[in-house]
Amino acid sequence: MTAQGKGAFYTGQYRNLFAELGYDEALIQQKLHDTWQELFYGDEDTKIYYEHSEDKAYLLDTGNNDARTEGMSYGMMMCVQMDKKAEFDKLWLFSKQYMQHTEGKYKDYFAWHTRTDGTRISQGPAPDGEEFYAMALFFASKRWGDGPDPFNYSEQARQILRACVHKGENGEEGDPMWDPETKLIRFIPESPFSDPSYHLPHFYELFALWADPEDQAFWREATQASRDYLPKSCHPKTGLAPEYANYDGTPRVENPQHKDFYSDSYRVAANIGLDYEWFGVDDRQITIANNIQAFFSGVEIEDYRKYEIDGTPLDIPSLHPVGLLATNAMASLAANGDHVKEFVDRFWNMPLRTGVRRYYDNCLYFFTLLALSGNYRIYR
Repeated sequence: MTAQGKGAFYTGQYRNLFAELGYDEALIQQKLHDTWQELFYGDEDTKIYYEHSEDKAYLLDTGNNDARTEGMSYGMMMCVQMDKKAEFDKLWLFSKQYMQHTEGKYKDYFAWHTRTDGTRISQGPAPDGEEFYAMALFFASKRWGDGPDPFNYSEQARQILRACVHKGENGEEGDPMWDPETKLIRFIPESPFSDPSYHLPHFYELFALWADPEDQAFWREATQASRDYLPKSCHPKTGLAPEYANYDGTPRVENPQHKDFYSDSYRVAANIGLDYEWFGVDDRQITIANNIQAFFSGVEIEDYRKYEIDGTPLDIPSLHPVGLLATNAMASLAANGDHVKEFVDRFWNMPLRTGVRRYYDNCLYFFTLLALSGNYRIYR
């Protein structure tokens, strides 16, 4: 551990912000149950979980009609948090059979998206999938126990992390997902830059306990590197982060389409909130969360846009406004400013998104619902 903190890892206590603000506990639990049912077994305009076969399933990116490692690993995290082992195993088996490479420079990484029949569209990986796969698998091992391959969850997680750190060593082909010098996660293994929304120091704290013993020091360094990186990449007044950023935290102007605050960036607020809830070791996260909420306070969801990180609005509407409002609310786990109640209340009263673009919004929605109800937990 990097430092003794005040989060749930140390106290065992998970905040239920809804209850703190006066919402009825029975209604909170009902909302969590109903939302799960809608996303996994609801009508065709709402659900994002689909059975592929008797033993496999996928989360559908409804805007692109494909399955992505982002969504597959998110779905597995949702399942382990909700104690839904059958659905977890189906998502994992689809991922393992159709997405994970067994040879070549991407061995043990996952092809980042496939068609719904499992046919790969692209071979390359996206590291936000690998880190969520590893964390969900570790939690599955702790919650349900390891089974026979490929349900030996903890070994599967260590195998993924081994590749993420050591790919390219000793003459092996390929590139690691974490930059060996800075210990920062890369946007893709071949890229010389990062994505602030990929930074999950609360996961790396746990990888430092459960990964291969020889890599645990690396994960401790990666934890601190990411905690130091986020204040550099978030604007000091607005709290907004770019989608892509250099290793010094500055927006990646070489990729002009992704140098601003847009869809990927929304996850930064959620990640900061959850890191503070779980570990509570970095008070710089309070400032970032307060700044984000102050920037968006009073802005109606239909007015959400793409922004330069200094807050300058661009003439591009938000593609995922429900997801943005959700993550602004999840920042409440770190925030202590004047806007916490505003965002928790707004989130509570906001329905799931329906229609073609619902997938990304509703993944962020469900993680926020888990987190603000005290149900996004560490299993160990």
